[in-house]
Amino acid sequence: MGSAVVLVFGLLAVNILLGSYTVTIGDFFAMLGGERIPGASFIVMENKLPQALLGLLTGASFGAAGAIFQTMLRNPLASPDIIGISYGASATAVAAVVLLGVRGAGVSLAAVVGALLVALLITVLARGRGGTGLILVGIGTAAFMQAAVTFMLSRADINNAQDLMVWMTGSLNSATWERVAILGAALLVLVPFTAVGLRQLSGLALGDDTAAGLGFDVPRARLLLTVVGVLLAAFPTAAAGPIAFVAFLSGPIAKRLNAGASSLPLSALVGAAIVLAANFVAVNALPGTALPVGVVTGALGAPFLLWLLISSNRADQGG
Repeated sequence: MGSAVVLVFGLLAVNILLGSYTVTIGDFFAMLGGERIPGASFIVMENKLPQALLGLLTGASFGAAGAIFQTMLRNPLASPDIIGISYGASATAVAAVVLLGVRGAGVSLAAVVGALLVALLITVLARGRGGTGLILVGIGTAAFMQAAVTFMLSRADINNAQDLMVWMTGSLNSATWERVAILGAALLVLVPFTAVGLRQLSGLALGDDTAAGLGFDVPRARLLLTVVGVLLAAFPTAAAGPIAFVAFLSGPIAKRLNAGASSLPLSALVGAAIVLAANFVAVNALPGTALPVGVVTGALGAPFLLWLLISSNRADQGG
């Protein structure tokens, strides 16, 4: 855990201090203290710093959300970006922008409402079908939401459509202090509820029957964890878009680093590290071009998803 904390803060520093525009540690702390350095103050304080902090918060939030669903449903495919919750948040956020002209905190509210509605829809449609049934229903729901987003983008103003397309890929390039503040405040509210859900999550990881036998109120625990997980996925989606595969990758990586045991705090740190590392690559890979961070995380996550599907299929066939 300590090594993960050091890694995350190291990557945070790399994003702020290095890249196409470098700044010394001394100058950075001078700017934090209020000193104005021509050119550097704007680039660092209004661009690089909010971008890095937004990457830290979105990665941690997505990582924790993915670990909650994967542990609760005991399936590595059960992450918000696979089962449609992130796409539900995206669809309502895009609808709010395109149809109603909403901006700022209103987009976050729309994303939360959409994620909760999709989670409720998936739960109702998958009732009695188990974890695998829920995942399949979620994948179908995600496809429908993607189609809805594509339709709305085709009807949007060209400037709005361009911005939303970048946002839909998952991007920190338009990070602002307002987005950092909204996401930070949301996570501060959610942290106590997440802490309460940790013990419930450890029980559900053993299976519903075992958890009930140990005295856990399974329906209540599932409701609490589902709501917390949905909100942890919705707020970063509103702030930076549905950054591909971060929620999906973080839990399994953290589990491997933790000797096979699930760890919500470690998953959050892994998610933050993935986004910060991917953002540094995205911003600096092509001179003069800042790619959306979702391009890099998508390139990392797609092969892992294929490997997981292939290995799961072989295991089911006894190969």
